This record gives sequence, C-alpha cells and structure tokens, in this order.
Amino acid sequence: MPMPMTLSYAALCAVLVLLEVWAQVDRSRATRRAELLFGAGIAGIAGSGSSGGKAGPAARVVRERLAGLGKEWLCLPVALALALWGESVLPLVAGAVAVPLVRRRLRAAAHRRAVERHAGAVRGLCDVLVGELRAGAQPAEALTTAVRAVGRDLSGPEPALVVAAARFGGDVPEALRKAARRPGAEGLVGVAACWRVAVDGGAGLAAGLDRLRAALRAQQDQRESLRAQLAGAWSTVVVLALLPVAGLVMGWAMGADPLNVLLHTPAGLGCLVVGGLLEAMGFWWAGRIVRGGVAS
Repeated sequence: MPMPMTLSYAALCAVLVLLEVWAQVDRSRATRRAELLFGAGIAGIAGSGSSGGKAGPAARVVRERLAGLGKEWLCLPVALALALWGESVLPLVAGAVAVPLVRRRLRAAAHRRAVERHAGAVRGLCDVLVGELRAGAQPAEALTTAVRAVGRDLSGPEPALVVAAARFGGDVPEALRKAARRPGAEGLVGVAACWRVAVDGGAGLAAGLDRLRAALRAQQDQRESLRAQLAGAWSTVVVLALLPVAGLVMGWAMGADPLNVLLHTPAGLGCLVVGGLLEAMGFWWAGRIVRGGVAS
C-alpha cells in the first residue's frame, strides 16, 4: 500500500477514535447532570451502562479537559487527514482558520435555538396562565403554576424571582420585565403590562393574556411561514457550497489526483486560492440575501 494511503487510513482511524472519545465525553456530561439533579445513586446507574466501571483519575481528567472543548475542534483532525492524504500543510492551515469560523456559526446556531426555546416558553406560559385563571385559580397561584410548568425552558434565575414575587407579594411586573431581557422572552413584557393593568385598573387579566397569546401565536406563524419560504433558498446555498467538494470526489473517482494538482502545482494553487475566495464570497453574499429576507 502506498505511503500516502497508509497515512490517510491512519488519520481516518484517529478521527474515528476522537469521535468515540467525544461520545464518551457526552455520556460523562449526562452522568454529571444526572448526579446534580438526582444524586450520586442515579449517576452511578447511568455511568455503569456506558463505561463498565469507574474510570481512573487520569481518564477522568482527560474527559474533563475534553468536555470543555467544542465541536469546532473536529475541524483539526479532518484537516490532518487531508494534509496527510495530500502531503501538504495547507489543509492544516485551513483547518486552523476554520476553527473560529465554525465556533462562531455554532454559537449563532445555539443562540437561535435559545431564542426559539424562550419564545416557545413564553407562549406556553400564557397558555397555562390563561387556563389556570379560567379554571378559577388566583392570579398569583396561576402565575406560579405557569412559571413552574415552563421554567425548564427559561434559562437564568429570573423564573425563580417571578415565582418568589408572585408567592410573597413582590413586584411581579418588575420581575417579569427582568425575565423578558432574555433573548426571545420579550413577550413577558406584555404579560407584565397585562398584570399591571389588571392590578391597578381592575381589568380582566385572562382577557388581556388571551389577546397577548393570540398576537404571539400570529407572530410565530409568520416566522414559520417565512422560514418555510426561505428553505429552498437555503438548500440552494448549501448545494452550491458543496459543488467544489463534489467535483473533487468525482475527479478522485475517475482516477485523477485532484489534491495533488491543487496542492503541489502553481496552476493548482492559483485555482485553489481564487476558487476558495470566490466560494467564500458567494456563500457570504447568498447568506446575506437570505438573512436579509428573514430580517425584513
């Protein structure tokens, strides 16, 4: 077997080993969460099925170190495999450059998921609160039940402050406004306004919250409709971004050596640089157009 292929297979094995270690790290994170929530007993049950025994101190330290790493670091073993396959250091440089970019994309995606989770929690809170009020519960009791029902989807200490204000006669609107500072939880400002009007003016709290949740549902339906309309555009952007990779794979399947041409010849290096810049500019521009449609 040629030396480049041997190194490529070795790099592939290293990537697979790293993925397995990452899976072990995810299981250890789940075990730690179970330990925090339910105590050491349930954590021992969760860990016994995955590890088969207690890990040593060195293995535990390694897992804790790896647990702090993000998935963006997987770019490095992939770049290492390409570098060994193409016998060039350029893929390693590209992998190192890709790490902060991928980290930024992952954090943006996590932020979007948190915003959607908070917005869904606010809508759920309005649903539970209106149901409790119409069932005859007192406002403070209904708000406590609603916050506890959706509190797992609202991050931060603010939900506990809202419950404390409702149970012990605190400033509920102010606590709701503080909770509304979380991205995606802006609808709690409307809940605070309805609460303030109901307390000061004697208006029906359930009626105001019913109109608020209808407005929140309409806003969510509009976002979902826009996201569905832009799904085709996003698919086109992804397909266009993957076309160069598909070309390299086709060239390799036809018996050519595209990586050798791109990484070891002046013409190939020029094509790689120009093509990479055009690819990045096209992807950025297409993403900007789609994001502009979402923002409008």
